[in-house]
Amino acid sequence: MTKNTVRPISPKISDAPRAQKRSRPVQVADQIKRWVVERDLRKGDKLPNEAAMITQFGVSKGTVREAMRILEAQGLIVTKTGPGGGSSVGEVSKDRAMSLLGNYFYFKDLSLSDIYQMRKMLEPELVAHLAGKLDAETLVTLREMAHRHPEPARSPEEEKQQHISSLAFHARIADAAENELLGFVISFMARILTDLTVYRRLYEAPNRELWERGRRHQIELVDALERGDGPLARAIMLSHMEGAESMMNAQEIRIAREFMVE
Repeated sequence: MTKNTVRPISPKISDAPRAQKRSRPVQVADQIKRWVVERDLRKGDKLPNEAAMITQFGVSKGTVREAMRILEAQGLIVTKTGPGGGSSVGEVSKDRAMSLLGNYFYFKDLSLSDIYQMRKMLEPELVAHLAGKLDAETLVTLREMAHRHPEPARSPEEEKQQHISSLAFHARIADAAENELLGFVISFMARILTDLTVYRRLYEAPNRELWERGRRHQIELVDALERGDGPLARAIMLSHMEGAESMMNAQEIRIAREFMVE
């Protein structure tokens, strides 16, 4: 049997109640995904043609095409037309995955405290684990980022850029995580916090104390990571998280009051 030969796929018993509430194209899309996983197919591997899928799943051409459109919209397959065309396994990029997840939270009214609750649990443990394990290139990059803004912001626009740069520093640390799920979650929190900063205009009032604490903590953190001092790295990150949460919440309240006065 060749790699792309379609084998019968029976829905799992645990899937039955859920499947009954889903449309036929969605069910077929799920079965195709299961087939890909069972075969351990990777990006670029070819999928069976349309006729083979129609026979395998016992559905109409329209149902198969709709299932494939669903998978293509999710970024899980890529379809090309013309000679040598057809459908192959795609790969959802990290950026796309974050965008899709961000859409879910768009109407959830997340608060800064919601985000920092997660950050305080995860980021101190990540840096403690990474202490002494980062390569020279990553350490150089982090040190450059920590020293990027030697002076406090003089305008709202500069303040915004400093907020964004600070969160990019955290995202770069997350990129170094050995645990990809942990790194993804931390990077995602940095992204939505960046969006909240811009959307709620939390940069409108330049905050010298936030700049001083953030810059000092970043420089001290890179030093601790380079020395391999996990406990110190954890303590620095936790202190940074707690201080940033307090000042960002205060900033949000102050801006809200100014808005009400206007």
